[in-house]
Parts: sequence; structure tokens; C-alpha cells
Amino acid sequence: MSGGIGSGVVGVGLVGAGNISGQYLDTLSQVKDVELRFIADLIPERAEGQATKYGVAAHGTLEQLLERDDIEIVVNLTLPAVHAEVGRQIIAAGKNVWSEKPLALEHDQGADLLAAADAAGVRVACAPDTVLGGGIQSALRAIAAGKIGTPLTATTLFHVPGPNSWHPDPEFLFAYGAGPLFDIGPYYVTTLVHAFGSASKVAAVSSTSHQTREIGSGPRAGTVFPVEVPTHHAALISFEAGQSAQTTLSFQNALPRNGFVEISGTEGTIVLPDPNLFDGDSTLWTFGKEEPETLTAKGSFWGRGTGVVDLARSIRAGVPERASGAVAAHVLDVLLAIRGAAESGTVVDVASSITKPEALPEDFDPAAATL
Repeated sequence: MSGGIGSGVVGVGLVGAGNISGQYLDTLSQVKDVELRFIADLIPERAEGQATKYGVAAHGTLEQLLERDDIEIVVNLTLPAVHAEVGRQIIAAGKNVWSEKPLALEHDQGADLLAAADAAGVRVACAPDTVLGGGIQSALRAIAAGKIGTPLTATTLFHVPGPNSWHPDPEFLFAYGAGPLFDIGPYYVTTLVHAFGSASKVAAVSSTSHQTREIGSGPRAGTVFPVEVPTHHAALISFEAGQSAQTTLSFQNALPRNGFVEISGTEGTIVLPDPNLFDGDSTLWTFGKEEPETLTAKGSFWGRGTGVVDLARSIRAGVPERASGAVAAHVLDVLLAIRGAAESGTVVDVASSITKPEALPEDFDPAAATL
């Protein structure tokens, strides 16, 4: 297993001090098995501001970060369009990558990134790590324990008006590499892959409600910008083991309905918590019982950065990390198949296959000192 080197606390650097970085820094500044040592950003003031706020000793450019010998993992929070490019730079410096989703924007980019990491003897892991939270993990343990019998089908739903109403700089969320498919899809498809294993083929349709959007809040409120990608996708995903899932991802619904994941089997149905969150109970409906059962979530409820801790521990132990680059590359291939099926009007095969990750134990605790 590559990347199984060293001992003790793992040094971490972060590149991309934008909107999402605070959520990562909230976690990574408090856990014991990793230590934040550098924050980088193209805008020096942003890197300095986050470093000051979270007590990180150094800040500057990505190049300066990559020169540090005391950093083993670099958290890549750059824009989706450069995830793969920045990931390659991190790998070339001999460091392990934690990437925000999506891993890349095209199949070859993702495959090349993983191949480069393997050749360099380092690892690539990738968001979403919400799937490692106690909410989803408790549901996955229930499924593995046979609570719904043999899993057969799933329905997932994400319907919102769109992030332009609240995000101060939403243009990138309506550009190539984003939209609801690539921005939100990873949460739902990753959960399905953890539940069912590899997907095999996809049928889909898509639409776009408006060719432009208007920023609804912040200093740029009122700014109109172009919509470059579909804002609604509806897909039917088939899995290698025979299961299927209906998945809808939309930025064009006036009635918000999101966080819905329902998995049915031969003995019952389980409604999972929001896959964009780390907590939340599940509801179990069983054939022959009139009332549902609440399955209380158990496990870790720490936020974004949980996967970085799991990566660090896995590197030290020489075992596979759960939010792996291989899983992320497969999820990317499912999303690309949805896009391709919608564009072509044909059923599209998924270009990769993975081993289904095992559920975490209930006592998984990112905050514990284990290294």
C-alpha cells in the first residue's frame, strides 16, 4: 500500500482559502492526528486571514507550501476546473492529496491523476467525506446487517431554486464542472456507491430553465451571469450487483426538496439522512409493521476534514482509506455517464469499477489522538 510512511502526527497544508475552507479549518484545527502548518491561496490576503483566524503558523503561495518537508497531505480546495491540475502539482512534490469534489472534470484527468499518484508512491483521496459521518454510516451499517433484507432499489432527490440566491460568487456553480450534477451529485452518488458498490450503466435526461441567473445576495447582488450547463438532471443508474437508483439533481425548482435518499430491499425500506451532512437519524420501514422505527445515528459527527484524518491514519497504518481516489474516480465516471446519456439520448456504460467500501465502526472518532 503506497503512502504508508513515517510516524506521529501528520503535517497538513491547505490550498484554496475560499468559502469552503472555513468548514475544513474548523475541524482540522481541533483534531489531534493532523497538524495544520500552511495555508495557500492565489489571493494573499485570504490565506493570511484564514491563517490568522485559525492559528496556522505560515501562509503564502502553493509553491511555498509544496517546498515544505514537514507537510505530507495537501488539502486541495481550489475551483473544480483546476482540481486535477493542482492535484498533479501536489503529487509531483511527493505529497498526498485530499481533493474537494469532483476529483476531476473528465475520465482521463481522474485516471491520470491516480496513475501519477501510484507511480509517485503517494495517495489521492477525495470528498465528499460526509459519507463518513455517523448519519450515513449508521444507515450503511443497518443495510449491511440485513435490516432491509437484500437491497434492490433507491430513490434520491435534490430540488432547490439554485445557489445564486445565497452564494456571493455563484458563477462557477453554473459553469463547466459544476451545475447540480457535479456540485451536488457527488454526495448522492457516493452514498449509493457505498451502499450498492459499482454502477454499470446510466440513462438520463436534462434541461436548463434559464440561460442567465442573477446573484441574490452579497456585495454583487443584482449581477447577471450566463448559465453554461444544464440545471436539472434525472437519471436511472444500474449497478453491477443488480440494483437500480432513480436520481434527480436540480437547481430549477421553486419548491425546495433535498437531502432525500431512500433505499428499499426485500424486507423493508430505509430513509437515510441528508448526504450533505454528517449527522441525522434514519427511518426504517419494515414489511408487516405498521409504524416505522427510528435508527439513532451513532459515530462521528465532526465536519469536513473527517476524511483528511482518515487518510492520515490510513497512511500511517498502511491500509486503504475509505474516501479514496478510486471511489471518487468511479463516482466521477457515473456523473460523466449521466451527462453523456442526457446529451446522447442513449444508455451509457460507466467506465470504471471499484470495491465497495466497508462501513466504519461506531467508535470511529476523528478527534482522538491515535498516532
